[in-house]
Amino acid sequence: MRAVIQRVSQASVTINGKERSVIDKGLLILLGIENADGQEDITWLVKKICGLRIFNDGNGVMNHSVKDVDGDVIVVSQFTLHASTKKGNRPSYIKAAKPDIAIPLYEAFVQEMETGLGKKVGTGEFGADMKVSLLNDGPVTIIIDTKNRH
Repeated sequence: MRAVIQRVSQASVTINGKERSVIDKGLLILLGIENADGQEDITWLVKKICGLRIFNDGNGVMNHSVKDVDGDVIVVSQFTLHASTKKGNRPSYIKAAKPDIAIPLYEAFVQEMETGLGKKVGTGEFGADMKVSLLNDGPVTIIIDTKNRH
């Protein structure tokens, strides 16, 4: 499971011209799921993200987590995070999980994130053509891959 975590001042997801999710201060998480991912990846990644100290304290030092600042979160599924570009110019998505595997894992990730934060999490729509807008704050962008946790 691979996540691109962006600290944002605002973010939104629009599908077919309708806003699906909108947040102010918080995190926009792009989540890529591969075939080998499971509940252990979800649990570890949610705990890591909820505790990630990437928000400034009163001294301008990144000492606070999204929970500490009562920030909001949007999670967007993005299979292209598992693109392989080793051969040629057309990316291969062979490692990206197919919908029958990815959708339940995505939904479980969102539910566990809501539990970890104690609040509702915004989402996109799996497989939809989404317009994702964000104002990256910092900019702060962190990439975490559960396959590199050991």
